[in-house]
Amino acid sequence: MRAQTTSKQTKDHDEIREWVESRGGHPACVRGTGAKGDTGLLRIDYPGYSGKESLEEISWDDFFSKFDEQGLALLYQETTARGQKSNFNKLIARETAENKEQGGRGSARRGGRRR
Repeated sequence: MRAQTTSKQTKDHDEIREWVESRGGHPACVRGTGAKGDTGLLRIDYPGYSGKESLEEISWDDFFSKFDEQGLALLYQETTARGQKSNFNKLIARETAENKEQGGRGSARRGGRRR
């Protein structure tokens, strides 16, 4: 029988940094997505994965500045269904995270447009 997995969400900077660094990750942005002085699209990068060519490491200060400016939260998983440490994470709108906490449905749909 496989273990149940649950995802968590947070906007707490210390919690995010600890979770990412405990998995060998670091803050990054997608190359070419930001204008001069703008970080662009945020990501979490893990050495040895596919982000080497498309992601650029940034400082935690730059990451959290953009994170807060965009009103984001981190959706993440502690362990996989098999009990191994998980790297699963997704940056989501705080509004979506708050709706999920309240048991409601988020207003943002995957692949859909907000109206």
